[in-house]
Amino acid sequence: MKIETSDTAAISNPRRQLIAGTIGHSVEFFDFLAYSYLAVYFASSFFPSSESGLVPLLSAFGVFAVGFLARPLAGLFIGLFADRYGRRRALSLTISLMAGGSLLVAVCPTYSQIGVAAPIILTVARILQGLSAGGEYTTAGAFIVESAPAGRRGFYSSFMFVASGIGKLTCLAFITVFVALIGEDAMRDYGWRIPFAVGALAAIVAWYIRRGTQETLGSTVSDEGGAPPVSRNPLNALQRYPRQSLIVFAIATGMGVGQYFWATYLTTYFQIQNGASATTAMTVGIITLILYTLAQPVAGLISDRYGRKPCMYAFGVGTVIVTPFLLSITSSNFSVLLCIQLIGLLLLSLCTSITSAVMVENFPPHVRVSGLGFPYSLSVAIFGGTVPLVATSLANAGHSQYFPWYIVATAIITLLGAIAVPETFRSDISGEES
Repeated sequence: MKIETSDTAAISNPRRQLIAGTIGHSVEFFDFLAYSYLAVYFASSFFPSSESGLVPLLSAFGVFAVGFLARPLAGLFIGLFADRYGRRRALSLTISLMAGGSLLVAVCPTYSQIGVAAPIILTVARILQGLSAGGEYTTAGAFIVESAPAGRRGFYSSFMFVASGIGKLTCLAFITVFVALIGEDAMRDYGWRIPFAVGALAAIVAWYIRRGTQETLGSTVSDEGGAPPVSRNPLNALQRYPRQSLIVFAIATGMGVGQYFWATYLTTYFQIQNGASATTAMTVGIITLILYTLAQPVAGLISDRYGRKPCMYAFGVGTVIVTPFLLSITSSNFSVLLCIQLIGLLLLSLCTSITSAVMVENFPPHVRVSGLGFPYSLSVAIFGGTVPLVATSLANAGHSQYFPWYIVATAIITLLGAIAVPETFRSDISGEES
């Protein structure tokens, strides 16, 4: 392991790189999540209604799941593209895919207009968004971490989840205000198209901003450095670095479940298990999400000072200890729910803030994005994306008491990954040895 040197000295303006990467990732998150928030308004426009009003909504969320299924493949092939042609080109590709997917939804004719072609077009649009999201996180993570000044990779890494938090809050606020302005009926008639159109336009702006950034692959591998050529085999990184790939999968497991539970599904969980009102649960969720977003850079700075492993240990051990207790509380009191969600999210921030840094620091540049893209996206798709399904299935079966232990089990997997991963916060990420 090399001692850290000025491996990012070639980056002339790291702050501009950080801003460009953060803005683009926020837009990506806005566009990807808009579907789930708006499905209740457009579901009946694409799927024939039936005796049950839930059928169109379930069909719409079935298409939503397609976006998750596309992510591992995107992590693999867009990762290979990023390693072969550069991070900046790959980020232009991901934002273009997201813009195209959002625009396609915004202008798509309804079922009553073109029949079965309507849900097919919607599915294609969602696949484009899934491909974009699958390649975006790992590519943007590499881009931002490779742009960081010496000793600030954890801090820069944390802005990946700052960006996603901003994207989620912006999307939720925009839709809430827009519905209040035009009303529920107008929203179901035509209004649901507007946020998708706005998202597509914002993606085009983000694409333009990213065009002005500096390529980071060139700053980590010099032309004379003789870096090994990038293989055309998309599984090359998995074959050459199986241990690192397995560690990435393990770290992403508990982190992904934690992110989709504590930051997303817990609002619904409070309503089902604690009997909280939708307004109370939503208000708690918004307040804690803001605090969680603000905690990311602080956790990143802590990892730059004391290392990545202590932060991941604190997340893993803390989650194992407090989750069964926190989720055994049945109160629907606002302050109690606020404390429950805030504790879970603050522990989670110790892991989410540095995930990009840890993954980037464990792969050499020529296989970095392809190496971490597939195992990360696969783990998030399998474990993170299925959190609502697991929680709801256990509740329906009368075994909701087992769900906290599912979170504990996935946190233990991440803890094992943290034990296995070498400490890398002072390592040189510029060359072959990592």
